[in-house]
Amino acid sequence: MKQLVAFDLDGTLAESKQPLGEPMGEALADLLGVAQVAVISGGDWPQFEKQVASRLPERADRTKLWLMPTTGTKLYRFEGGAWHPVYAELFDDATRAKIRTAFDEALAATGFKPEQTWGERVEDRGSQITFSALGQQAPLEAKEKWDPDFAKRKVIQADLRTRLPGLSINMGGATSIDITREGVDKAYGLKKLRDASGVALDAMMFVGDAIFPGGNDYPAKELGLDTVRVRDPEETLSVIATVVACQHG
Repeated sequence: MKQLVAFDLDGTLAESKQPLGEPMGEALADLLGVAQVAVISGGDWPQFEKQVASRLPERADRTKLWLMPTTGTKLYRFEGGAWHPVYAELFDDATRAKIRTAFDEALAATGFKPEQTWGERVEDRGSQITFSALGQQAPLEAKEKWDPDFAKRKVIQADLRTRLPGLSINMGGATSIDITREGVDKAYGLKKLRDASGVALDAMMFVGDAIFPGGNDYPAKELGLDTVRVRDPEETLSVIATVVACQHG
């Protein structure tokens, strides 16, 4: 019996930057009836609100939901009928500027500058700065074709690590690279969740689509959590149904 089930967002609960489908919202409501639930991902709060918070059915027990934007460097809880920030760990201005410069230099050095982009490629999320190769508003079809095997981003990631020692650099989503303070990854966020929720790590499980070396969900496995790697939201629905059935059983 697990007390808390934590999920990645893009590629796990929903397609990249898309709202939860109605079946997923209903499945999460079912899960919230038998366990606490956390969502931890690289997106900032507005993305979480659009994709998750606003997509849950009325019956969902939001007081048992932990929303953790920017890889857990922010935490939001539902209290008094509304979502409220609990904490936020922010970059200083000098570090922000250094990261933006490094992105430009890494793209020039690796030659992976795409011909077409949709919107800004670099998004400052306060406690995390995220590079989206095709831009923040790129259509899903273009994103899925650009780097399906992570090969391009692994090269960019390696280059960035030489330019930004002391920072954590992880791949996320379909085309993105997330930069946070050193040591900040999903293991960091899950330990923050343990402290905030009082739920021990061995009483949690984690579900994600990037549980492989270099993937931004892999730190959950390295932390020792029970993990389930999924291909897409459809497979996540099956996992949730199994967990709900086991909890009832």
